[in-house]
Amino acid sequence: MDNTYLYNTDFYAWTQYIKNKIANHTLSDLDTKYLLEEVESMGISELKELESRLEVLLVHLLKWQYQKNLICNSWKYTIKEQRNKIKRRLKKTPSLKSKFDNMLRYVYEDAIIATCKETGLEEEIFPNKNPYTKKNIMDDTFYPLKN
Repeated sequence: MDNTYLYNTDFYAWTQYIKNKIANHTLSDLDTKYLLEEVESMGISELKELESRLEVLLVHLLKWQYQKNLICNSWKYTIKEQRNKIKRRLKKTPSLKSKFDNMLRYVYEDAIIATCKETGLEEEIFPNKNPYTKKNIMDDTFYPLKN
């Protein structure tokens, strides 16, 4: 069966085909074009998961700080959950640690937009620069002071 056809019509079957090729050391006709794309995609997926979890965490830290009258256990446990999952992701994929600081800068902008959508608050009330340090964000005891 043609590798391109299989890749485009049944991705799971294609992955099994590639797995068998590698396991049997029959690499001469390995579908390297699509394999390289998928390996790159897997790396991007790891990065996007970290970005997503960081954004959810920042949204809840912002809500905690700027909606003091609405603080609830749900926010507290979402903050805890995202911290745990971020820590596990960084432990499982330590190379992402080098991306974290830069990611924190641009994900903060997305977190402000998401917070505004969820809360109805205006963008202008939030600092232009992320007020939370990496240390704060990952500290299980840190919850921002209320404004």
